[in-house]
Amino acid sequence: MTNVKLWELPPMYDENLNTEDNANCPTLDVYAIDDGKIHSCFIICPGGGYSHRADHEGGNIAEALNKEGISAFVLNYRVAPYHHPVELTDAKRAVRYVRYYADKYNIDPDKIGIMGFSAGGHLACIEAEYYDKFEYEPVDEIDKVSAEPNLLGLCYPVITAGKDISHNRSMDCLLGDDKELMDAMSCEDNVRDDMPPVFLWHTFADASVDCRNSLAMAAALKEKGIPCELHLFPDGRHGSDLASDIEGTKQWFSLFINWLKRNDFCI
Repeated sequence: MTNVKLWELPPMYDENLNTEDNANCPTLDVYAIDDGKIHSCFIICPGGGYSHRADHEGGNIAEALNKEGISAFVLNYRVAPYHHPVELTDAKRAVRYVRYYADKYNIDPDKIGIMGFSAGGHLACIEAEYYDKFEYEPVDEIDKVSAEPNLLGLCYPVITAGKDISHNRSMDCLLGDDKELMDAMSCEDNVRDDMPPVFLWHTFADASVDCRNSLAMAAALKEKGIPCELHLFPDGRHGSDLASDIEGTKQWFSLFINWLKRNDFCI
């Protein structure tokens, strides 16, 4: 694994916000398969409630994807006290960076997915919804490349904002005092007509992020006619990543790989 900076000096950088969680961010941890062949890839957004990034939702996921022949990049995005649109800016830059350097990393530029866990799922989702909105001033040629993802994976995601099933702490960290953007941050209310196919999974037992977040997103995708695969498992705590020790729930990853194959994403 190598680590690369997304910018030398990122947009909206504030040295006063350079906390331990934001030191040297944003960067990508690179898990690109180096076998001379072209591969698809996923950019992984770990969770952490927009206050930090959960280590157990990054490299382990990338390594599991690598075993299936899929390259991966773990996004170390900025978190609170940074607020929107900083996190979205980092996610869009990650997609653009990988697409721009597709030849370098042996990536098919038309097979770049983004996936996220918990609040990272929210970030992945708004990246797919706002890949051409809330834009920042281009810094270089990379910033002129499309940030549109080709597939979207949402793992026990934070979806809705300002409602009774919302994960309020995540929205507080993302928006700070600017609650005027609450509606814009409700993913189910902002599904676009050209959203990519979506894979969703959640657990009924999730006591932190209500599974109705995923149900609301699936319903919204249905209304727009966006292809979606949803799996709701009975058991599993929030933050269970690969769920390797949870019978039944652990099948999510094999179901995800099967979905990728059916979407012609595995090369």
